[in-house]
Order: sequence, then structure tokens, then C-alpha cells
Amino acid sequence: MGLSRRHVLGMLGAAGVLGVVPVGWAGAARAADGAARVIANTVAVFAGTADSNSRTETAAKRAAIERTARTNLAALDAATGDAELFAGLPLGTSDPNLNTSYQRLYEIALATRTSGISPDLYRSPAVQDRVLDGLTWLHERFYGDQAKGYYGNWFYWEIGISQHITRTLVLLADRAPAALVTTYLASMDAYLRNGKDGDVDLDSRFHTGANLADITTNRILQGALAADEARVRKALTDQLTVFATIDPYHLRHGVTDGYYADGSFLQHSSVAYTGSYGKGLLSRVVQTLKILDGSGFAHGDALVPVVHGWVRDGFAPLIFEGWMTEAVKGRAVSRTGTGYDDVAVIVEAVVDLASLSDGAPARALKSYVKHIRAGSRTALDPTSFVSPLSIVRYADLLADASVPAADLNPPARSVAFNAMDRTVHRRPGYAFTLSRSSDRISKYEYMSGENLMPWFQGDGAHHLYLSGQDQRQAYGVDHLATVSPYGLAGVTAPVEHRATVPESYGGKLFYDNPDHPLNFTASSESQNTYVYFPTATGSHSGGAVLGAYGAVGWVLTDDVPWRDKAAGILPDDFVAYRSARATRSWFLLDEEIVLLGAGVGDAPGAGRAVTTTLDARIAAAGDAVSVTEGDSWVRWADATQGAAVGYVRLGGPAAEPRLTTVTRSRRTVRLSNPDTAVTKQVFSLTIGQPPGAEPLAFAWALLPNATAEAVRSYDGVRVLANTPRLQAVRHEGLGLTAANTFAPGAHHTAGLVIEGPASVLVREENRDTTLAVSDPTTGRDTVTVTLRGRTLRKVSGDDGARVTPVPGGTRVEFDVRQAYGRSFTVTLRP
Repeated sequence: MGLSRRHVLGMLGAAGVLGVVPVGWAGAARAADGAARVIANTVAVFAGTADSNSRTETAAKRAAIERTARTNLAALDAATGDAELFAGLPLGTSDPNLNTSYQRLYEIALATRTSGISPDLYRSPAVQDRVLDGLTWLHERFYGDQAKGYYGNWFYWEIGISQHITRTLVLLADRAPAALVTTYLASMDAYLRNGKDGDVDLDSRFHTGANLADITTNRILQGALAADEARVRKALTDQLTVFATIDPYHLRHGVTDGYYADGSFLQHSSVAYTGSYGKGLLSRVVQTLKILDGSGFAHGDALVPVVHGWVRDGFAPLIFEGWMTEAVKGRAVSRTGTGYDDVAVIVEAVVDLASLSDGAPARALKSYVKHIRAGSRTALDPTSFVSPLSIVRYADLLADASVPAADLNPPARSVAFNAMDRTVHRRPGYAFTLSRSSDRISKYEYMSGENLMPWFQGDGAHHLYLSGQDQRQAYGVDHLATVSPYGLAGVTAPVEHRATVPESYGGKLFYDNPDHPLNFTASSESQNTYVYFPTATGSHSGGAVLGAYGAVGWVLTDDVPWRDKAAGILPDDFVAYRSARATRSWFLLDEEIVLLGAGVGDAPGAGRAVTTTLDARIAAAGDAVSVTEGDSWVRWADATQGAAVGYVRLGGPAAEPRLTTVTRSRRTVRLSNPDTAVTKQVFSLTIGQPPGAEPLAFAWALLPNATAEAVRSYDGVRVLANTPRLQAVRHEGLGLTAANTFAPGAHHTAGLVIEGPASVLVREENRDTTLAVSDPTTGRDTVTVTLRGRTLRKVSGDDGARVTPVPGGTRVEFDVRQAYGRSFTVTLRP
């Protein structure tokens, strides 16, 4: 992925980052010139230029900026009393209102710097003075007093408010009084309370990943305002740590947030977050590269290949026909913005990244933008872009006939994001995503009244996206609202009622118990561990990839809150829930996704009924949906959307199909969503177990886009084993055997002997046998597989694969130590 972690981190030095931040100091005159360039670049990024704003493509953006400014000015005029700057935003105890007040000042200032806007706003000294007066008023009454500030959410005080203030001062840099700038810089420094001495602290759990990029970008601009080269250098050096690939075995500053070698992205220590914080980080660093362009403060071209790698390996697999998949959105999955909206943010970043690139990388990025546009079920609205310059670049790119549309993904691709317990499997007609959890990765993320019923989102939940569908009709907030949280696709859940956090704690959005030794406050580490994003307690979660095929194994375990509540570590009034039990496998092929479960049932002694949901789908209330079934198959079809999925039983009990109409408010899943009722047809296919039932095993094949005849006649996969120790299948047509093992000792299946827990795929093609393995526990040193039969020799593959002839076969030992679940492959031949 571009520069290696060792390369980037190896450049860190006392004088900055060699090769990125120049070694020599610029001196006062050059620093002032560089600061002026940063200011000019920043204004151009957010307000555009005379050239960009003369284009018809930016007219809607300019109109939106003007409308917002006029609305804000009207609210400024309508404010009454001493406790609000804008009507309807009382200040003094509400940090969101203070943040919004600063945001509105920024939006007014932006209009005064956006050419092409009405002359009573553009360059208006009177309007700019109103903004500066507003900044002074807010500082004097509600921001400058450090003893009265820093209530509520830390994010507003260290990032959000500072971002609005800093951008406003940059926009008005030629008119802002020096004393006002100096005053605000001192206050913003003082509010970095999770930092050190008014600056970033790389050892702080708050100053990581996307949050670190936001803070340091603010500080780069603040340094430009003061022509303070030292501040700019320090901020750049801090920000450059986000470009380093996370090595989980050699953490720097204890930070697990960031991008991993397999393309995974984590934020909040353990949340799979490419689709929310990850896109925020992408957007911010690309903006920063544009802001620094030509300033002399950094040579950003050295970082462009790293960001290109993020797009290719981290984002592209997760974007299907212009939609960001739900599996990597954390609590943002409950917001009303769509997956198409998420991708618009990424497209803007890619457009700008292409402008910073050259040669083949630039061509690939441009082609990818065209591919997203061509495949999306909804037109991307560039008015949502931050920068008018990006809008112009996007328009020019789409109009360039020499740029073909081309995906960064091959047509068939299986991606194991094992570092964040996610899997993506893509074929031309569908994309399948799988969400798991472990002692490394959170079961879910809840926070601030968002994602109120998240309990099973990391318990083997899957999303099956079908080509040609408007995904707003299949997933998004309406899917989350109308599908039961206990009946998410792929999930085994106990039949019980679980209370949301506000319901559990008297309406509070968190567990409030600061006097307990674990110090439960809104932003405490204990709140993170036990309420906001708890991890599971098991280590087995991962899978292998062989070409475009995949095998994934996972064991359902309790979460940390339940474990510690049972151990007496947590207070009596803390609410925790016990998980069900299951050993699961997913075998990801061409026409089918095979789901296996063994040891499926309730936790010992819990006495609950249990439901396993093989799939759950929604459709509009008026769509022509049909559900048909036979002795061992079910088919769901939405004729209106032209979508269908077949389900074939390969073993175990039959499943019950249901089609019901559900009406539920979007506020059910997020307190700040509008109280809008949505009605959907909800299909589910479930296996139920009564209280006290013995654990069961099941095996089903999901057939995306299958015709009725294909479902009735399906016989593509044979189940070889399905126990809590070993799960394996064989597809004769592909010459493929896939297996997951879950226990120590030797496991025998289909001529294979697999030692200990592993994920294994073997494929025979002509004379070659190709073997892929991974360690789903991430803790083993070696994985050994013996292939019975004639002796084979290694013809290609990973250096860590050692091939040895043994009596009756061939032994292959893979060195998986500190590989963090990545796949190892070897090709053998007689």
C-alpha cells in the first residue's frame, strides 16, 4: 500500500519527517510566504476561485452557500436576550448549540469570500464585521472562560468548535484583528485538555486516527494565521503518524486506530469504521494536501501513494454500485444519510487525489470515479462536495472522453478484512458483507443516542446487496428500523427483551456512576469498554482467501460486560446481557454463499428460546414480493425491483419463511432522527429453538439472483462436516474444498489433515493444487496441513510455506506468527 509503515515511521526525526517535512527551517520571510499560500489555498478549497465560480456547474453550490448565509443572518437578527447569538440556540449549558453558533458564523464568512454570490454578501465589510463581532461576543461570554467551558462532549471543545473558529479566521484573515486571532489561538490551545501543554498528545486515546487528523489540520491553519512555522511543523509531524500502517504487534503510542495492512480501518480502538471515521480521515488528509500545496511546508507528493492505497485496498471493496456498505459504519449506520451520500464524500476525495497524482495512479483514480458514477443507482449531487474546485474537477473528469470507466476491484473478489473482523465477497451480480466480533473487535457501537439497538450487529450479521437495486429500498436506516434487532440476517439471538441505554439508565445517554472505581462518566475509558463499543471475549474470528474464494470461521461468545458483570467487577445496576452460542462458517463461492452452524443454541443454563435468522430483507410496501418454497428450498423475489434470492437447505432443520408488513419510526434507532414512520415488507427465514433445546447444526446455501428453476435444482455444494470442531464443504464443479477448524488436535476431511484451529481452502486445477490458509485466532505460530495422496512439490507461493514429503502425502507448514490473520498461499504440483 504505497509507502510501507517502516518507511513512513522511519522518517520520523527531531526535525520533522524527512522527505515530507523539509529538514531545514524556512526562516521568518519564507515562513510568512508559506503561511500566506496556506491561507490562499484554504480559501480556494472552501470558497472556490473566480474561475471555478464562473462555471455553471458550481451555480447550485454557490446558491446553497448564499441561502445558508442569509438564513443565518436572519437568525442573527432575530436573537433576543443575552443568552443567544442566533435565535433558537440558547447558550451557557449546551455545547452542541455553542458549536452550531460558531458553525453559522463560519457559513456567513464563507459567503463573503465566495465569488459569484450577490454583492451585498461577497466581500462585504459590514457582513464580515458582524462575523468578527460575533466571534468577540461568543469568546467574551461563552468560550473564553476556561473554568466555565468544556462541559458535555469533548469532541466539540477539542475539534468541532476549533474547526469552525479556525476556518472563519482564515476566511477573514485580511480583516481579523491580530489581538482576536491571538486570543482565540490561546483559548483553543487551552481547550486541548486531552493533549499536553496545549498541544497534541500522541499518547492520548482521544488524539488518534480521524480525530488526530482533524485536530492537526486545525493547528496547521492556526500556525498559518500566526505565520508560526514551529506550530505548522509540529502539527504536520503529528498528522503524519496517521499515514503509518498499524502494526498490531508493535503499536506506537498504544494506538490501534488507523489503517492496517489488509485495508482495515479502526477508530475508537476497536470499531470497524471505514465508512464513517475512515472516510472522514480520507477527506481531511486530501484537503490538507491541497491546503499545503506549494507552501513549502511539506512535500505532500510522497504521501499520495499511501492515500491511493487506502482507496484501492480499503474503500473500493466496500463500495458496491455507488453505495457504502453498512458493515463499517459503526453508530453512523442509524443515521438518515444514505450509503450513496457516504460515497459522495469519498468521490470528492478521490477526484482531488487524482489531481495530486500523475501517470497510471491518476488514470486509475479517474476511471474509478467514472465507474462509481456509471454504476450508482442514484445520481451523485456534487453540490454536496465541500469545495467548488472539486465540483469543477468532477465535471471535467466526467466530460473527458479519454477516461474510461473502470473499477478498482476485479469483477470477482473476496476480501478478508481480518484486522477489523469484516469480510467482503463480490461478484458481478452481488456483494456480500459479513460482520463479526472478537476480543480484538467490538460487537457494535452505540453512543450519544445513536444506534440504540445494536446488540447483534457484530454477531455474524450479513448484508447481501443485489446488483441493479436502489439500495435505499434494501438497506440503510429503513432496514435497521423495520427489521427486528433480534432478527438481523445471519444472527443467532436469544428470545428476550433488551433495553436501550436510555431505557436502562433513566433516560441518560450513558451509564453515569463517577463514584465507582471504574469511573463511569460520559467520556471515560470504562464507558467505552462496557457501554459504547464492547468487544467479545472469544479470539476465533477470521478467514482465508484463495483467489476470488473465501472461507470464514467464527465462534459466538459473550461480551466483556457480561463476563465482568458475572465476575462481580461491575456495579449491580449495570445492565448486561448474555449471548447465545454458535460455531459458524461461511464459504464464499461464485453462485452461492454457504452458511454452516453447529453447537447452535442458548448459553448453558440460561433457559431461553433461541432464533437463528438465515436472512432478512425489506421491500417497499407496494412492491410485488413473493415467497415460494419446496421441500428443502425457499425463494424470495421482488418483481418490482427485479431482485431475488434462493435458499437451499443442505442439512439440519427446515427454516420458517415469513413475510410481514412493519411500520416503525426512524427515531426507533436514533434519538435525533426525525419521527418519520416507514412501512416495509419484511421477509425473514428463521430456525427456532425452544427453551432447553439441545444445540443443533444447520447448513444452507444462499443463491443471489437465482431463478426459481436454479433454486429447485441446486446441487452445487456437498457438506463434508458440520460440528463445533470442524466445518467443511466441497464444490466439485470448482474443484474446491473449504474447511474451518475450531479446536486443537488433528482434523480429517476430504484427504486433508489440518492441525489446530485454521481456515483452509484447497483447489485442484489441471495438475496444480493450490492451498490457502489463515490463522483466525491471530495467536498461532504455525498452521500445518497435510494433503493425503501422491507427493507434491512447491512451485510457487509465500516464503513462509514449507513443503515436506511425508508417508502417504505432503505436509505444508505455514509460518503465521504475527500475521494477524492474513492468508498464505502455496501452489503444489506432482
